[in-house]
Amino acid sequence: MTEPERNIRLVCAPMATLSHEAFRRCIERCGQSARMPSACDEHFTEMINAASLLNQGPYERYYIQSGPVPHRTVWQITGSRPETLARAAQMLSQYGGMGVDINMGCSAPQIYRTGAGISWMLRPLREAEDAVRGVRKALDEAERQTGTHLRLSVKCRLGAEDFTEAGLFSFTDMLTANGVELITLHPRTIKEKYRGLPKYVWAERLATRYAGQGTAVYVNGDVCDAQSLSRVMEACPHSAGIMIARAAAAKPWIFAELKGAHARLDAERIALDFIDDVENFQPKDFHRTRLQRFFSYYSQNFSFAHYFRTQMLGATDTSQSRERLMDYFKRQPDDREIEF
Repeated sequence: MTEPERNIRLVCAPMATLSHEAFRRCIERCGQSARMPSACDEHFTEMINAASLLNQGPYERYYIQSGPVPHRTVWQITGSRPETLARAAQMLSQYGGMGVDINMGCSAPQIYRTGAGISWMLRPLREAEDAVRGVRKALDEAERQTGTHLRLSVKCRLGAEDFTEAGLFSFTDMLTANGVELITLHPRTIKEKYRGLPKYVWAERLATRYAGQGTAVYVNGDVCDAQSLSRVMEACPHSAGIMIARAAAAKPWIFAELKGAHARLDAERIALDFIDDVENFQPKDFHRTRLQRFFSYYSQNFSFAHYFRTQMLGATDTSQSRERLMDYFKRQPDDREIEF
């Protein structure tokens, strides 16, 4: 498939335990191998807990790494208090990046039950407005001091199961009125998770609602190949970007592939480099969970996917991960080449 004529942006989603620097390096390396170094237009970080960031916990420095492409990295923050989000945004503004995103859509119970994520959409509107205003003020102050503009964005869902058009639009109108420059909509409700196709019509309605008003709309949900990309582009012709999540972990080259690149990649080399990067850019305590999360998706590319997945998820450390990886490709050399 050729790159969309309207030059729609392809964006890597914020994913817990995945959207870290090692993963970004993997995606960028695949793009470079396909001779398309900027195939992924933006990388959203995994959720950065605002309170933990401010408290400077032992692992927080790993969440604020912006490599290898700081100018295409977006900080995503989560939290339950407006003042905490604002202070976190101010702190993150010191580390560069292209913008700050407030997570107002995560429906994981451990997130929204604390008052974060989609909880903001379920509260009185004025509370969410206080949070957005505070972050906007912090970013404006940082811009006055540095001369560098950081985009403010919000990622959200449709809302509760009984959401209404009036309720959704009052929430998004509040966002645009308070300086939000980008809304990413995952057009599912709090309980839908990944059941059925997203309700793309709502992303299109938002995009047309704010066309020409300075607020772009990205759509997130179920893009995994050229066919699904075409389906979303047809359903949302006015969207400015498409956010890709799980498919990017399964196929780190997906951004280059969807933009029309052709390449042959070494699947073993991609995985070995990823393990190296996890060692270099993640704390040792995180190594196993980060590798497990990645290989649970990456395994889908191979002939004996279940066996590969079981072997990699059972590895106890990075050394054993390498051993099991190389043993698999020694046994299945035909799985080594990825062509698109």
